[in-house]
Amino acid sequence: MKMQQYSRDNMAELLRSHDINPTHQRIEIAYALFSRQQHLSADQIMAIVNDRHSETSKATVYNTLNLFLEKKLIREVIVDPNKVFYDPNTQLHHHFYNVTSGELTDIDAEGVTICGLPQLPEGVITEGVDIIVRIRPGATAQAQEQLA
Repeated sequence: MKMQQYSRDNMAELLRSHDINPTHQRIEIAYALFSRQQHLSADQIMAIVNDRHSETSKATVYNTLNLFLEKKLIREVIVDPNKVFYDPNTQLHHHFYNVTSGELTDIDAEGVTICGLPQLPEGVITEGVDIIVRIRPGATAQAQEQLA
């Protein structure tokens, strides 16, 4: 998967290309997400933004993330009802979710084959299929961690 380089200088252009008015706080929130190319929670994004500028509220972060979702600038990855990540990679891909560490990593879609989907209810179309493979360290990895 191709990773683009992002800076604060090109965040306004990225936001405008998605019909988003590039306010200072929106630029900082976008930069926190895109410059790291990681899956971050809203709380992690707020901590990153407020480390530099302590004026961004939780409501602003959530409202901005919802706007980014609406404009398809980012994807929302829900690994369980209490854990939501925001993904700056909107290309087709899937995820490994490490239930022990909480880490979410990408799986290239080319390595995954889906053999059929259930019949859809009448009047709807498929918007997408997200696969989350939940993983944890095996017995050998856990034993090695305890020895370290």
